[in-house]
Amino acid sequence: MQQAVKSETGGRLQLAEVLDWLAQDGMIHPGPAAQLKKERRYYRGTMHPLLIVAEQKWKRGSQLLSLDVLAEWLAKRFGMEYLRIDPLKIDFAGVTEVMSSAYAKSFRILPVGLTSKEVVIATAEPNVRDWEPELARLIKREIKRVIANPLDIERYQVEFYNLAKSIKGAGQKTAGTSGLSNFEQLVELGKADKQLDANDAHVVRVVDWLWQYAFDQRASDIHIEPRRESGIVRFRIDGVLHQVYQIPAGVLAAMTSRIKILARMDVVEKRRPQDGRIKTKTDSGEVELRISTLPTAFGEKLVMRIFDPEVLVRDFTELGFSEEDRRRWNEMTERPNGIVLVTGPTGSGKTTTLYSTLKTLATPEVNVCTIEDPIEMVEPAFNQMQVVPAIDLGFAEGVRALMRQDPDIIMVGEIRDLETAEMAVQSALTGHLVLSTLHTNDAPSAIARLLELGVPAYLLNATLNGVMAQRLVRTLCAHCKQTIELHRAEDQEVWNALVAPWKSKHPARLYKPVGCLECRMTGYVGRVGIYETLVFSSSLKSLVAQNADLSALREQAFREGMKPLRISGAMKVGAGLTTIEEVLKVAPPVRDPAARS
Repeated sequence: MQQAVKSETGGRLQLAEVLDWLAQDGMIHPGPAAQLKKERRYYRGTMHPLLIVAEQKWKRGSQLLSLDVLAEWLAKRFGMEYLRIDPLKIDFAGVTEVMSSAYAKSFRILPVGLTSKEVVIATAEPNVRDWEPELARLIKREIKRVIANPLDIERYQVEFYNLAKSIKGAGQKTAGTSGLSNFEQLVELGKADKQLDANDAHVVRVVDWLWQYAFDQRASDIHIEPRRESGIVRFRIDGVLHQVYQIPAGVLAAMTSRIKILARMDVVEKRRPQDGRIKTKTDSGEVELRISTLPTAFGEKLVMRIFDPEVLVRDFTELGFSEEDRRRWNEMTERPNGIVLVTGPTGSGKTTTLYSTLKTLATPEVNVCTIEDPIEMVEPAFNQMQVVPAIDLGFAEGVRALMRQDPDIIMVGEIRDLETAEMAVQSALTGHLVLSTLHTNDAPSAIARLLELGVPAYLLNATLNGVMAQRLVRTLCAHCKQTIELHRAEDQEVWNALVAPWKSKHPARLYKPVGCLECRMTGYVGRVGIYETLVFSSSLKSLVAQNADLSALREQAFREGMKPLRISGAMKVGAGLTTIEEVLKVAPPVRDPAARS
């Protein structure tokens, strides 16, 4: 067996010594460690010892000894800080100026942070320090070493330097022409020969990088925003925007053109908003991107909304439905005809709920047709049509056309006016199930909105099955959330404010966000829905026929078992899924003191 190099020699880590340390620290059992030492194939090549150990998939108790767990253990062993590299928090252009790509690869290091006084260098070889004096002399800054996952170092050595090189190369080609994206110089649009080609290899690489990082970071939206001197890229992750990178204005304009070409938009037209879509592949399958452009003072702002078809096959429990929510929702959607409405602001998950519902209803025996503005996701099980205002194809005209297509189920993207509402009512009266959305704060308000639009009460009573209002709240990270014991009077007051005007004893314990590497130090991972489900009963129909006001409708709905959004949120808080602050942020207060259950 090859003799392991001891740590005192300053050499690279060897498998035998790492296994000995892991056994000493109780991370692994000595028996398997001794057996692995005998595997001669692991002593050939330059594979990092932590990678070899991670491949064994050993466990310490219930914890898998993953590469991140092992790297964190190594950092503690050497009294160093552990860093999980987050590309969203690193200035690629700045850190890649510290050293060349060849230098970083030679010593298996990666610059990950830069200030006027200090450079942070990630390494997976705590004993290798012969590069440190030379680098400190060249950059005239202090060096802080941190331990990182060796695979991340290897991956980002390639990606950081390639990205910086691409942006720098593209920027050089646009030197002196970045002003062309400004509103003040739109007259220069015809001089396209001055601008960077959207098909330039540098631009293609940057756009591909942008998408891949967005998918890796679970982003729901990508924002590309021009400014006077440069542009910024931001990702929306779990409902919160994070700035990713600053890009020279000329490069940003070329990226926008590249994306517009792929989305089959008019590249020359920069004065009007446009919509398009792109289908691209990821490691997990196909992903749809819905593209929207908006002319601003300094160029075109572009937003890409990411739709993963996988979300449509999830169980309704995963969407956040309680047993009661699911029962009431099924009661509305399993009827052969009628209108079912979903309400909530933009970004509240209405599309996912409707598509997931349609997916369960779209059996081979039924014809499902949709009219949308725009088509959110292309789904083979549906017959989808898009609103085109330029040729007078709106929602009402679309529903009228769909009625001649022998549909069983119709989904209308949104009821915006009386004409669309009347067409939805007529469709329901003639034996079709109609699903649609409205923008109201809660479920009872949807009834009032339809009446305000001019839908006669007797037609509404004849067709409406029910309404569901929804919001999305961020869910606590399971790896780092901490328990809060509730004993103080102030705790009871906070809980009472959440469930008011109901009276409910607060749970014995709640959870708070902390922040860890798994959740990118936010304390939250993913989102879950909270729901307010109103089944349109005979007693509610009587109130509508009597022209009762909204408060009377809401109070009756509460009597019949409808739980408001805040109560639904309180149930998620009590179950340890989210926090009181998250629910208060998105759910409106219950307005009627008389609504106590």
